[in-house]
Amino acid sequence: AGALLQLVSPWGVRRFGSHRRWVVMCALLQAASFVPLTIAALIGSLSAFGLLAIATLYWATGMMTGAAWSTWVGTLVPRSLRSRFFARRSRVGQIAVLFGLLAGGAILHAGESGANHLLAFAALFAVAGVARAWSAWLLAHQSEPDPLVERRLVTPGGVAPGRVPGNRRLIGYLLALQVGVQVAAPYFTPYMLGASALHLSYFSYMALIAASFLSKIIALPWLGHLAARYGARRVLRFAGLSVVPLPALWTISSDWSFLVAIQLVSGIAWGAHELATFLLFFDAIRPEERTRVLTWYNLASALAMVVGASFGALLLREQGISFSSYAILFWISASARAATLPLLAWMPDAHGASAVPATEILAVRSSAGSIDQPTLADRPDSPLERPAEPSDLPSVS
Repeated sequence: AGALLQLVSPWGVRRFGSHRRWVVMCALLQAASFVPLTIAALIGSLSAFGLLAIATLYWATGMMTGAAWSTWVGTLVPRSLRSRFFARRSRVGQIAVLFGLLAGGAILHAGESGANHLLAFAALFAVAGVARAWSAWLLAHQSEPDPLVERRLVTPGGVAPGRVPGNRRLIGYLLALQVGVQVAAPYFTPYMLGASALHLSYFSYMALIAASFLSKIIALPWLGHLAARYGARRVLRFAGLSVVPLPALWTISSDWSFLVAIQLVSGIAWGAHELATFLLFFDAIRPEERTRVLTWYNLASALAMVVGASFGALLLREQGISFSSYAILFWISASARAATLPLLAWMPDAHGASAVPATEILAVRSSAGSIDQPTLADRPDSPLERPAEPSDLPSVS
């Protein structure tokens, strides 16, 4: 639902007459989504429909800010500073997410043994809502040199996503892999925390997620050098092979140190996958079409997530919640991932990467470290990167 609602972003920007106003409004709505969650944690009750409605609002408003913010920030950061600025911004963002992850785990661990452990969740939701509202306030105080910069972006209709050489194969592989991954991905958290499986403490759970996230952060510069030297297609093949056995490994042993090792490998594998995907997308899709194509790809990816997760849910409902049912689910996910490998045989290759692309972190996941999306405004071949015209503002040249 969030992926569907984010399609209204171009209309919203035109309606508001400003990228900044649209982004700030969406950020405030996302902050507001934490209010009912905080109240529910305090009173100890929330209907399934209410939870889904809140989650939809949270994801939709978060995704709505993406393309509009990327276009807006491209007018704020001078061309000569963009690469360095967004590289530093990515590092700061990753450090902040890691700090928040560890702090959240510590708060939940401290409240786990209390009389009302839901108070710990209420505290987390309240802090998250305040932090998002503060970010909206900061966004509102940024300048906006050109409120409707998109009016100068030309989007030719002659090249559809399916007609870009190799793009169809790339998208087909990514969507097929998404289905296979999501068969098990949503159920790693209940597998770790549930009484019928590992029954880990919150501290151990957060440490496992942090291990995957940290290994991804450390590995990204090295993976960027590999992509520049050998090509993004080889990095994607490495990632494709590496992610296949990951869910099945969880069924071999429940030893915590072994699980940490799996998570470290998982962070590197998924970091390679995301980096190669970003580079191949930027190479296969024309600059002026990237925002549109990536927006529709996000929708298709969300649908693939629903298909995979629904299959896993049906299986768990039929088999019951037990260690053996989780094991079956993880092996099915590994088999589904292996079935996508033939699609890697013919894959378009990027012409090379001079630097690791800057990314935004959408979410932290137990099985993949984090879900990232590229920051379009830092690309040197962005549609904003054209020769300056007399009527242009200096920062839009």
